[in-house]
Amino acid sequence: MARDGLADSPPAAVREDPMTTTLITNISALVTNDPAREGDSPLGTVESAAVVIEGEHIVWTGRAQDAPAADTVHDAAGRAAVPGFVDSHSHLVFAGDRTAEFNARMSGAPYRAGGIRTTVAATRAASDAELEAGLTRYLDEALRQGTTVMETKSGYGLTVADEARALELAARHTDEVTYLGAHVVAPEYADDPGGYVDLVTGPMLDACAPHARWVDVFCERGAFDGDQARAVLTAGIAKGLTPRVHANQLGHGPGVRLAVELGAASADHCTHLTDADIDALAGGDTVATLLPGAEFSTRAPWPDARRLLDAGVTVALSTDCNPGSSFTSSMPFCIALAVRDMGMTPHEALWAATAGGARALRRTDVGRIAPGSRADLVLLDAPSPVHLAYRPGVPLVTDVWRRGVKEK
Repeated sequence: MARDGLADSPPAAVREDPMTTTLITNISALVTNDPAREGDSPLGTVESAAVVIEGEHIVWTGRAQDAPAADTVHDAAGRAAVPGFVDSHSHLVFAGDRTAEFNARMSGAPYRAGGIRTTVAATRAASDAELEAGLTRYLDEALRQGTTVMETKSGYGLTVADEARALELAARHTDEVTYLGAHVVAPEYADDPGGYVDLVTGPMLDACAPHARWVDVFCERGAFDGDQARAVLTAGIAKGLTPRVHANQLGHGPGVRLAVELGAASADHCTHLTDADIDALAGGDTVATLLPGAEFSTRAPWPDARRLLDAGVTVALSTDCNPGSSFTSSMPFCIALAVRDMGMTPHEALWAATAGGARALRRTDVGRIAPGSRADLVLLDAPSPVHLAYRPGVPLVTDVWRRGVKEK
């Protein structure tokens, strides 16, 4: 069974005995995100560095000249090393293709949330095997680009049976599974949205909660209003699920403040924010998860990350990988977009894509390279992590370790 965010490793993956130690040395710049090493930057970068892995965990970091002996040695050859990317928002259990919709948008048609229903029809018609094959394909695709933890949601079934099977499939391959029955109102309930909310908060929740850690809702015009979103989230909380919210993507609305009020782990999108929204985020523990792939793919206004960061809000970056509004699994691409178009520095964007994603999933074991953390580590074909933004579109990820296993 796969673990912690991505599909099972390919047969060729190199697996060390869990009790052996591996020294990765000759690292030009090691990004630790370790608070003990922060100094002037939260990245806690160590120059001319090395890392020691024992089993599934990091046991030592520091300068290469001070490294202890280990059973095996991997020469990083002057490459930079960063924590594995933590992608805290994706929609990977689906079938079908929305190329025509994308082509229409790029030809001038506006983006609307209603395109989700196209994927719903295709997903309902797909077999379990077809859905699982797609899921593992995109998880493996993300792994090759350095993502070692990935959350994914249901939301393309919108019936009790289809939502439950989506979550069962997702739970085979990731611990970070989110119930999103409240993605849009199911077509059968187009004239009875209240009846659909009753379904989502009743029989559908009962069937789905055992397979999920999180509950989510698309609080947006064309989807669910504030009262409906509150009903969905509070019902999920009562079942032991922790909330996260699709909030303020298409316009101003109650989503962000509802997320903060209910103690959501994250408010995702955050494209259209008032001063009150930002004050609420700054005063709470809810992470603002920004999804630049969606703005890229829909030609929508960019979230103002600079405004959030300057207010003291914790920011994460994620791909929002889905077939309609953001069909990318590349965290490096999202880092480049955040730097170019959202006012983030390269260091801020990298932190948001690693430690920020971990915060959005309330994880302390990932998103950093420090003694005791999980051994998730990425080597870049570059001397500095700034190259993630400096060389957009270039496949810089050369090596990936996940749980101490060299996957690539």
